[in-house]
Amino acid sequence: MFNLPQALKRLVIGRAMRSEELGETLLPKRLALPIFASDPLSSVAYATQEILLVLTVGGTAFLYLTPWVAAGVVALMAVVVMSYRQVVHAYPSGGGSYEVVSTNLGAKSGLVVAASLLVDYVMTVAVSVASGVDNIISALPSLADYRVVMAVVFVALLAAMNLRGVRESGNAFAAPTYLFISGIMLMVVTGLVRVAFGHAPVASSAAYGIVPVDGKDTLAGLGLLMLALRAFASGCTALTGVEAISNGVPAFRRPKSKNAATTMAVMGITAVVMFVGITALALISKIHITDDACRLTGFPGDCHTAPQQTVIAQLAAAIFGGDHSVLFYLIQAATALVLILAANTAFNGFPLLASILAEHRYLPRQLHTRGDRLAFSNGIIALAVVAGGLLWLYGANVTSLIHLYILGVFTSFTLSQIGMVRHWNAVLGGEADGSVRRAAHRSRIINGFGAVTTALVLVIVLLTKFTQGAWLAVVAAIVLFVMMRGIRRHYDGVASELAVDDPQAESVRPSKVHGIVLVSKLHKPTLRALGYAQAFRPDTLEALTVEVEREATEELKGQWDELDVQVPLKVLDSPYREITRPVVGYVREYRRTSPRDAVAVFIPEYVVGHWWEHLLHNQSALWLKSRLLFTPGVMVISVPWQLSSSSRADHPSRRAPGAVRRGEPAGRSEHEKLPAPENV
Repeated sequence: MFNLPQALKRLVIGRAMRSEELGETLLPKRLALPIFASDPLSSVAYATQEILLVLTVGGTAFLYLTPWVAAGVVALMAVVVMSYRQVVHAYPSGGGSYEVVSTNLGAKSGLVVAASLLVDYVMTVAVSVASGVDNIISALPSLADYRVVMAVVFVALLAAMNLRGVRESGNAFAAPTYLFISGIMLMVVTGLVRVAFGHAPVASSAAYGIVPVDGKDTLAGLGLLMLALRAFASGCTALTGVEAISNGVPAFRRPKSKNAATTMAVMGITAVVMFVGITALALISKIHITDDACRLTGFPGDCHTAPQQTVIAQLAAAIFGGDHSVLFYLIQAATALVLILAANTAFNGFPLLASILAEHRYLPRQLHTRGDRLAFSNGIIALAVVAGGLLWLYGANVTSLIHLYILGVFTSFTLSQIGMVRHWNAVLGGEADGSVRRAAHRSRIINGFGAVTTALVLVIVLLTKFTQGAWLAVVAAIVLFVMMRGIRRHYDGVASELAVDDPQAESVRPSKVHGIVLVSKLHKPTLRALGYAQAFRPDTLEALTVEVEREATEELKGQWDELDVQVPLKVLDSPYREITRPVVGYVREYRRTSPRDAVAVFIPEYVVGHWWEHLLHNQSALWLKSRLLFTPGVMVISVPWQLSSSSRADHPSRRAPGAVRRGEPAGRSEHEKLPAPENV
């Protein structure tokens, strides 16, 4: 029979893949670039804008700082890319910053990095999607009222695409990423050619004046330095996602480390060229943009509701002849698409890191399970839910979300570079080969310089963004750190508790087994349960019923005698018409009087085939089982009775992530899992 939910699942996710097909999902460099580097590549679309938003608090007076701030961002990008190329070669297993720090600085430091990165991955999705929606609204302002809805829908679509597997998401995302790179390069080259020929582009906002924030037009000394540092910290959003390649090395084709390092170099060079070009043209075309449109004098429309065009939108309009040209819409479409797809970097990094943490028992083990398409489905779904919640909470507002951003990534940058310095120290301590030692010395210098630089940036980010909302990211990272430590303690405690200390003592058989069959009525399910219980051959066996209504109990006793059932029937009195408490009390009392005996409780249950049938039967069996499972020495055995509806209903296996790995069948068969039983 046709099953709509299963058909929709296959339509969205695709056919289930065998574990042996994992090698077919490995990526060539041309697909790895859009998958792992779409975040740093796309962040150039808003990095320049974030610098300008900070500097314009003093009107136009401080825009002269833009080139210096941009130069600092470019230098930092070069340092970080070179540093992470060393990580890729030294740790090709895919742990990235977490593995580097855990190995060289200890487990606690590794958890700090892991917590910071997990928070940053969530923020990557939220900020990228919100920024993409901003660019859509820049081209189509009438959609401004649907900002949050569009953002949440885009997150859901990204999650669905990633659930189809890494390689398929790469195929889907490659074209938009390369279209964006081509479009930005075309815009930059066209703009610079126009400048060279004396026809510099002029932005639509060039004629606007900017009203300074109170007292910000006269900054000097320390105030001016803090403003420049704030702008630098905001511009450092261009570096987010750089570490994702080091986390994803196992997904590359062989030679994995070499291909990952090459991809990282291409990503760094491309991002720097685009960022420098956009920043230069933004200054040349005199783009004026503020955090509050009401500070723009001459701004058309209602400044409280009308959105400002993004920097990319203003540049495209100025260079290609207005905001109704074909190339303008092409740039806006490519930018919006790549910003939304940039969240794919996090959809690959977050589940992979969560899987490693789950393998190390710091997160629930379900996050280490691969789904039907060999992706870490639970991690993908968790990321989508949290990021979607943030977008809804903050109204998909980039300016609000950006303050929670980049703190985590610079924490991981700094600690990973310190860890790499210790790694090279260890290599030098045990290596006699001259060429290897020279390479290690060179790598140590690169990572050492990277550690100092990123540590300074981390301090700057903390100083300039903490009170503006970054404290929430710090709190979230701390909560994650504490939670992961607690999960590890739980798993360690369970492992210790379950470890076999004395095999002979812990495998002692009970003195005898006392069987109890729970009875509500004397019908076919009850007789089957009695038969199964007798087949188990317990030392003693009795049937147990609870007297809720005297007439029903008397009728049951009469049927029992009439059919000559050879199992004694015991009746428990229940003056308050409860079922669970008398049964549990009786079983526990038996265990107290006979602690060396085991008790096997047999519960006859219906198996129904339709969802509405679940509503027509009480849940006393569920409550009984949940209570009895907490009683030592008690085994609870369900005896199912399949109603006719269960045989007619088409119930494919409820395929949770990892179903293929566990060997569950794809469709209905004689081995198919039965629907959840209901109480008789």
